[in-house]
Amino acid sequence: MRRENQSSVSEFLLLGLPIQPEEQDVIFALFLAMYLTTVLGNLLIILLIRLDSHLHTPMYFFLSHLAFTDISFSSVTVPKMLVNMKTSHKSIAFAGCISQMYFFIFFTDLDSFLITSMAYDRYVAICHPLHYTAIMREELCTSLVALSWVLSWASSLSHTLLLTQLSFCAANTIPHFFCDLAALLKLACSDIFLNELVMFTVGVVVITLPFVCILVSYGYIGTTILRAPSTKGLCKALSTCGSHLSVVSLYYGAIFGQYLFPTFSNSVNKDIIVAIMYTVVTPMLNPFIYSLRNRDMKAALGKLFSRATFFSQ
Repeated sequence: MRRENQSSVSEFLLLGLPIQPEEQDVIFALFLAMYLTTVLGNLLIILLIRLDSHLHTPMYFFLSHLAFTDISFSSVTVPKMLVNMKTSHKSIAFAGCISQMYFFIFFTDLDSFLITSMAYDRYVAICHPLHYTAIMREELCTSLVALSWVLSWASSLSHTLLLTQLSFCAANTIPHFFCDLAALLKLACSDIFLNELVMFTVGVVVITLPFVCILVSYGYIGTTILRAPSTKGLCKALSTCGSHLSVVSLYYGAIFGQYLFPTFSNSVNKDIIVAIMYTVVTPMLNPFIYSLRNRDMKAALGKLFSRATFFSQ
């Protein structure tokens, strides 16, 4: 591509959240507290899994990667949003905007694949308990995580490479708090048909197909539960699957309308609210879901506090 066809925009202007100036300090404090809770909560999950040998199982192996992803996912957008709320300089360099979009897509997709891997783990644990150890061996778990990283990298890279081929002539105002792919495509002054085609196709692969796999897994789990001769199996299934189902509901409930059908979202405020749900709220709630609804995590947390109390005396 010749130089004259390259983008002439050197930076973008992020309009941020649609809030009144008098509300800014309160909203800033709220989102700062939510971000710190996200980072500390997920770091605690990783620490507990690392320290407690009882949590060295496939499910918690996936959970530790999910916790790391949630920290990274939230860190891609929230710090920049907080800085913009406290300064009058709300611009972001062209390269920085593209990088933010790349990592945002990468960790969004990685979340999706990890949640799907956890659903498969729950399927094997409940539907094939006698063969669980043989099926969910360390090599398979490592391969599933590695595949998740590779697919997420390929997805985000495809969007990024196609976006860098577009021209951005004059308009550089993004009505969002981060460099959203759909918002960037609206600013392009060249043909975006291929970008939209890839966005839809990749969206099916990284969002819809994993969601279908999760539904199938829980379909089999539900069938197995109904065939159980006693309520003991039902209670065990609910205790092991409840946390994961809550995370799945939060993640996919917010993301489906935002990226799979971007043209249906006519309200900018609606897009921002939905984006806040899965970039700020969901990563913050995941540690609470897994610590409050999971007996193993609560036991590990109790041991950690006991150690801290013992050494402080």
